[in-house]
Amino acid sequence: MDSLSQNPLVSVVIPTYNRSASVRQAVESVLAQNYRPLEPIVVDDGSDDDTAALLRPMAESGRLRLISQPNRGVSAARNTGIMASKGALIAFLDSDDEWLPGKVEAQVDYFRRNPEAVLVQTQERWMRQGRRVNPGRKHLKKAGDIFLDSLKLCLISPSAVMLKKSLLDEVGLFDENLPACEDYDLWLRVLVKYPAGLIDREYLIRHGGRPDQLSAAHSLDQYRAAALEKILRQPLSPDRRLAAEEELHIRRSIYEAGRAKRNSIF
Repeated sequence: MDSLSQNPLVSVVIPTYNRSASVRQAVESVLAQNYRPLEPIVVDDGSDDDTAALLRPMAESGRLRLISQPNRGVSAARNTGIMASKGALIAFLDSDDEWLPGKVEAQVDYFRRNPEAVLVQTQERWMRQGRRVNPGRKHLKKAGDIFLDSLKLCLISPSAVMLKKSLLDEVGLFDENLPACEDYDLWLRVLVKYPAGLIDREYLIRHGGRPDQLSAAHSLDQYRAAALEKILRQPLSPDRRLAAEEELHIRRSIYEAGRAKRNSIF
């Protein structure tokens, strides 16, 4: 993978859609980072609230880049930001999350110390309706070869990640055909080739419990199954192929059972 300069430009891609109540907090947590050079890019994915009006003064003052596009979903919004970015390193932040101080500096330092790394994430703090909740042990982030573990559970959070832009040139961008589980799909494509790096410290606050979050949507197992079908088209070792096939069977079964239950109600 590409080597990095001593102080590489870090592009931060923040997709948002009708999140005027939280996007300022997210953006301010980026601008408060002590690392420079930093390129914050907010992609407004067709918001019809006052998101654009809130962000426009920050863009006009040069504090961030604001890109507006018709509503196409979070994958398209992230991809727009990636393609517009100039940094050798890219980080993502969902517009209802926020970073803690020192995140960017810690991750850049990780890449300096581990030049072979392609991706590094941090631990995270969970907040639900204003209260801190403890993630279960299975949700704690891990380092190394986590492909098999990641088949069952998405173990990488976009808002916690920093990666080399060249990695996306290799494995591809977010799949715009997936309305949810697009991160699960991308991380499987990464983890089948590379280990995950980890800074074992909380640098992210994730705010949950909102009804508009994709994780609250129906049919997630349908989209996980689609991602698994894609990864099975790649060359895999026998143990990885078997595990992926078993997980695909589970996801299909759960989805079909759920669909049958919903149909019986209506």
